Amino acid sequence: MSEIVKSIHAYVPGKQITLAHLISNPATELCEKVGIEGAGAIGIMTLTPGETAIIAGDIAVKTALVDIAFLDRFSGTLVIYGSVGAVDQSLNGICDLLRDTLSYASCPITRH
Repeated sequence: MSEIVKSIHAYVPGKQITLAHLISNPATELCEKVGIEGAGAIGIMTLTPGETAIIAGDIAVKTALVDIAFLDRFSGTLVIYGSVGAVDQSLNGICDLLRDTLSYASCPITRH
């Protein structure tokens, strides 16, 4: 007699920063497409679990003079903008706190 084996696969997100990218001096067309006016830099992050985007947004605005362009707690997406130095400082602040205090796995911050 053959045995039937059922397997259940569930997605269990880890605590991680999967994308952290800084765009220096973005093109005007890019800024217009994402609804940002005259930014020196744009910072983009993807985080899991998705609710981490709320924490990251809070850290971002408390770390440096940046604005939040987009925050989605379901997809874990955060887009910030401001001067190059401020966006860089915010991305580093977010990565440092999540990694060192909350034990998140973190990717390197990439720049373009």
